[in-house]
Amino acid sequence: ESDTASEISFQFNKHKKTPSIGSHSSDMASVSSVSGSVLSVYSGDFGSVDAQGTVEFALDYDEKNREFQVHVSQCKDLAVVDEKKGRSDPYVKTYLLPDKARMGKRKTSVKKRTVNPIYNEVLRYKIEKMVLLIQKLNLSVWHNDPLGRNSFLGEIEVDLASWDWSNKKLNWYPLKPRSLSAVNGVDHRGVMNLSIKYVPPGSLGKVCPKNPPSGEVHIWVKDVKDLLQLRPSGVDSFVKCYVLPDTSKKSYQKTRVIKRDPNPVFNHTIVYDGFHTEDLKDACVELTVWDHEKLTNHFLGGIRLGLGTGLSYGISVDWMDSTQEEVAFWQEMMSAANEWIEGLLPLRSL
Repeated sequence: ESDTASEISFQFNKHKKTPSIGSHSSDMASVSSVSGSVLSVYSGDFGSVDAQGTVEFALDYDEKNREFQVHVSQCKDLAVVDEKKGRSDPYVKTYLLPDKARMGKRKTSVKKRTVNPIYNEVLRYKIEKMVLLIQKLNLSVWHNDPLGRNSFLGEIEVDLASWDWSNKKLNWYPLKPRSLSAVNGVDHRGVMNLSIKYVPPGSLGKVCPKNPPSGEVHIWVKDVKDLLQLRPSGVDSFVKCYVLPDTSKKSYQKTRVIKRDPNPVFNHTIVYDGFHTEDLKDACVELTVWDHEKLTNHFLGGIRLGLGTGLSYGISVDWMDSTQEEVAFWQEMMSAANEWIEGLLPLRSL
């Protein structure tokens, strides 16, 4: 299975590799990578440039080939990113929302040293018309930086359900600042019902002298309600779990797939061992919900349980971004050892 999302990781050697105990466990003493996890629409945005200018494009749906086509013509009067050199190197990127993952992304070539780039390129999506009509097109313009520090220049969002499909002409549209809904992930993606419990070191019974005592985190995924449905036949969903920063195979757990149900009941418990109490402030439990298909899985939403400090073992990480609700849930678990803490948390775009 390949998932329509990407992970960016780099190695650091704070901890040594040690074997994990049990098939449903991950040794937090073997932390080996830091993951960027699910990439959002605005990933890589390092700029603080005000959006300005316009973009010319046209939309069409090829019924014969079942293909959605975005004809990107040109842009005018874009913001200047490098003021000293008076230059921008713009390109256009498109996403189909709510799928903000990599398989939903298309982009044009980069035009160097211009605020009036001409593209005349067609970005294509193989997608059924009925599925297309329940999505939105996010078209954004970016400055391409050689070091990957790309800057956001403006965007437009199109509700494809209300689009006039008889309009196939090229039209000009003003570029707008990034939408608050997309930045803050306030779009409704469903709600996860779950319980978590921390079992501290020393409360698990006798331990071999060669194995220092360690704790466990138990995660009981009960059910999810009101999932997004990306196709008319419904949603075939499952839940993935990682304990970040560990993105190794032994950290990865998942539930079974529940077919054609926007309110799936999983009733699945995951246990991670190797936890020391001090790990709880640096670790983050990431639970993501996916729509299962034969060739690729589509990201529906997720939650991150942690302290939301932005740091893990002294390193700045973007995934340590828990909401107030998620932080409160994690803190309650930390302060109530050996007790199940139950919560109802909204899924977000991560």
